[in-house]
Amino acid sequence: MANVSAESTLTRDTVPVNVDAIVFWLIWNAEKSILEVQDFTQAIMLSAQTALRESIGRHELHQMVAERELLGQELAKILDAKTTPWGITVQSVEIRDVQIPPALQDAMSRQAQAERERQARIILGQAEKEIAESFNQASLIYANNPTALHLRAMNMLYEAIKEKGSMVIVPSSAVETMGLGGLMGTASLGGAKVQ
Repeated sequence: MANVSAESTLTRDTVPVNVDAIVFWLIWNAEKSILEVQDFTQAIMLSAQTALRESIGRHELHQMVAERELLGQELAKILDAKTTPWGITVQSVEIRDVQIPPALQDAMSRQAQAERERQARIILGQAEKEIAESFNQASLIYANNPTALHLRAMNMLYEAIKEKGSMVIVPSSAVETMGLGGLMGTASLGGAKVQ
């Protein structure tokens, strides 16, 4: 087992990252591991570091963060191909950490927040559109049925004044149009007191 790191290596989308990984290996031929390479531990670490840097350069940042396991499997295959002639099998490579510069973290956080706000505005706009369509349909119904419009107006007026102590100012022309019998009739509709 060995800890390997690649510092300030550029991803395919040119983001500098620091990546830490752990390499696990098994020596299956001790003679080869000593005779084929001078210091197999150092050789594995240097090979792993080189392979890690190459792999980082082939992947974009979101892949590095989201697909660590696949990246580790890819690195294990590359390293195993190099170490098999030495009598060593690389069993796995585990990506422990992918670090990006603080300024970039801040920019990514702001970008994510802006995207959430954009989505919220889109949802609000869709809701407004649905409400407008409902009002449009209602207006067509009321345009063809004045009685329904009067009943709706009376219901709205009733809802507005049914609370105790509430006051609603209604133009007299609207009261006359609705046929509510004047201010006293309107007030009694809601149970309010008229002074």
